[in-house]
Amino acid sequence: MSGYRLGVDIGGTFTDIVLLDNGGVLRNKKILSSPDDYSRAIEEGVRELLEATGVNASEIVELAHGTTVATNAIIERKGVTVGLITTDGFRDILEIARFRAPRLYDVNFRKPDPLVERRLRFTVPERITAAGEIDKPLDTTALKAVAAQCRAAKVDALAVCFINAYVNPQHEEEAGRILREKLPGVSVTLSSELVPQIQEYERTSTAVVNAYIRPVIERYTERLEARLQDIGITVPLNIMQSNGGVLPARVAAEKPIFVIESGPAAGVVGAQRLGKKLGFDNCIVFDMGGTTAKATIVADGDFSMAPETEVGGDAALGHRMTQGSGYLVQAPTIDIAEVGAGGGSIAWIDSGGGIQVGPQSAGAMPGPVCYDQGGTEPTVTDANLHLGYINPDALVGGELSLNRAKSEASIGDIATRLGQETTDTAYGIHLIANARMMRALSAVSSERGLDPAGFPLMAFGGNGGVHVCNLAEALGCNEILVPPAAGLFSALGLLFADTEHQCIRAFYQPFDEIDLDTCNATLSALRTEAEGLVANDGYAPDARRVSCFADMRYVGQNTALTLPIPDPPYDAATLSEIEETFAKAHLGTFGYRSDEESVQFVTVKAVGQGIAATPRLPDQVTVPEGLAKSGLRNAYYGDDHGWIETPIVTRNDLETEGRPGPLIVEEYDSTTVVRPGWSASLDGWNNIVMKKDDV
Repeated sequence: MSGYRLGVDIGGTFTDIVLLDNGGVLRNKKILSSPDDYSRAIEEGVRELLEATGVNASEIVELAHGTTVATNAIIERKGVTVGLITTDGFRDILEIARFRAPRLYDVNFRKPDPLVERRLRFTVPERITAAGEIDKPLDTTALKAVAAQCRAAKVDALAVCFINAYVNPQHEEEAGRILREKLPGVSVTLSSELVPQIQEYERTSTAVVNAYIRPVIERYTERLEARLQDIGITVPLNIMQSNGGVLPARVAAEKPIFVIESGPAAGVVGAQRLGKKLGFDNCIVFDMGGTTAKATIVADGDFSMAPETEVGGDAALGHRMTQGSGYLVQAPTIDIAEVGAGGGSIAWIDSGGGIQVGPQSAGAMPGPVCYDQGGTEPTVTDANLHLGYINPDALVGGELSLNRAKSEASIGDIATRLGQETTDTAYGIHLIANARMMRALSAVSSERGLDPAGFPLMAFGGNGGVHVCNLAEALGCNEILVPPAAGLFSALGLLFADTEHQCIRAFYQPFDEIDLDTCNATLSALRTEAEGLVANDGYAPDARRVSCFADMRYVGQNTALTLPIPDPPYDAATLSEIEETFAKAHLGTFGYRSDEESVQFVTVKAVGQGIAATPRLPDQVTVPEGLAKSGLRNAYYGDDHGWIETPIVTRNDLETEGRPGPLIVEEYDSTTVVRPGWSASLDGWNNIVMKKDDV
């Protein structure tokens, strides 16, 4: 299939747009995000890219999008007014939540306020037992009275979560029919349609989050699709999910919980697929953008998945080991550690007189001081500018001019208050940002019993290449890979993903009590449902793939692992194989296995994928060079090396043989700093490969 594939990724500071043809030639555009209406920057950027490349909108055959709109709506508390309807006795389940805190001994920690005010949390008489039997019928008269209260309160959306609806959805479905009839125009989310899984708090929280952001995402996708159609792009809009697949925008708008970690997932998918293409199955993935830095690990060719995630609150480091600070969502999510340390992270002096960096960010507006958009507080980008790492005149191919004088003054102000030289302060900001990012990198490697020295480090994001050598040295990694279009790699990763639908059922049974007939029937029905959803997207039978997964844990545990399982039918021998797979995964994740404790299924899943006719990865990605980069620039490499006059080169100036650092590789979308003691070369896929000289 001829034509172009378009990937669009919204970040906290920049919106990244890539256009890839069948030959692997990549055209790109980086534009400041527009937080007041993210779709506006997308339209402007796509129009400018098409005009600059001479590509007609009708030539675009595929469009994938990674978005932070859902996440931002939760973090910034800009969702809609939500009501919650639940079973009598469960009104305060959002307040009770779980007894977890991210900082165990912090007496000042407070859970985030529920997304639903107590006055908008309603209960109705009904009861279904854990076996799925109706113990008390739904009181429809009480429900209609609640609907009248919701109308009077002018709620925009409702979440319905009845106890044990995961095993029998009859009451929720009846409530949904009544509420949609009585409250036309009000979005209704049923927990049994969204996540039919055990655990009432987790299911309630998930349904509430979905209801809270659903109208926001529906309006956003409608607005974006209208803007794209105005340009002349008529192909369906696909959105990246938190688990690494893409799905149609219409589905994402109805179930936005599945796209909360949309942006970070795209970069991980790109790294994992690129690793397979290059023939290595293990790597640490590092993505540093304007607002945050993210890390995950790819082991044995795949990234790990978590059955739930948290968003919002004051979570600065999000992964399954640190919970309790955000709003819980039961949605399969790539296990990513994230810290508030990016190019726009603000440097400040704490009450003890020390420098801190982040998690507050200057974002796209006003941005770092050097962007000259009204920012007054120095950021990591301002520090890197002073240190000589980034172009002192302009970024993104000269489109974003920099005000160095204002930037220097802002860092100089902190230096004066600390009684330091400006360079020492700037390098201190750089190192403190590194220390914050090491938290994420350690969380996915050494904290899980993995030796990071045995993994290459793949770095991308607009700022990833600036910091990566220091981070690799701290981790003990001796090899670094910086892919083409590193500053837009998440947008490129969108084009490597497959269309994917997930079908989930609760299946809460220990292995020693499983009814094999019921298990096989449940999995077979899920597979049929998943294949049907893929067929609805237009994929022919030979272009569909369905895989089975399960959330499993030892009986009595709270935390489950998501693992692939064989296709049905099962017998006793199959269950033994699954149990051994789980034990090995548990050992690798948590450091121990138990041969005495019984394993249980929590949920079973079928994932349907549509296999595109166009190969996901070309044989090589090439980026047309802009202006040739050459010359020398003073850059500071710490007390050991001081200021060194450093050659400025392009990616294409590198050869297959290693070129010794220091070097600064300047590109349209990113900068890579090759520190002294490292060498850089170019491989067959146009990746910058850096290696430690003394290894």
